[in-house]
Amino acid sequence: MKGIVVQFRRSRHRIHERHYLLDLGCSSRDDAKKLVGKQVTWKSTAGKAIHGKISNAHGNKGLVRAIFETGLPGQAVTTDVEVK
Repeated sequence: MKGIVVQFRRSRHRIHERHYLLDLGCSSRDDAKKLVGKQVTWKSTAGKAIHGKISNAHGNKGLVRAIFETGLPGQAVTTDVEVK
């Protein structure tokens, strides 16, 4: 299953460096909650892979929140991720 990195998880004054919002094609919060606990992998153009885990749903439109082992670079926004 493929998805897209939408944005950093952020608030008004703080960006959570390891937390990202992912769009995996789910249409509702209930569909997104079924993916909690699955592994996520982001691969750079150089071949480096950074792994993460889906932690929870985000909002009511099917986005999920993923926590990666290290922060992704800024260029990762709008790129693909793979769900295992």
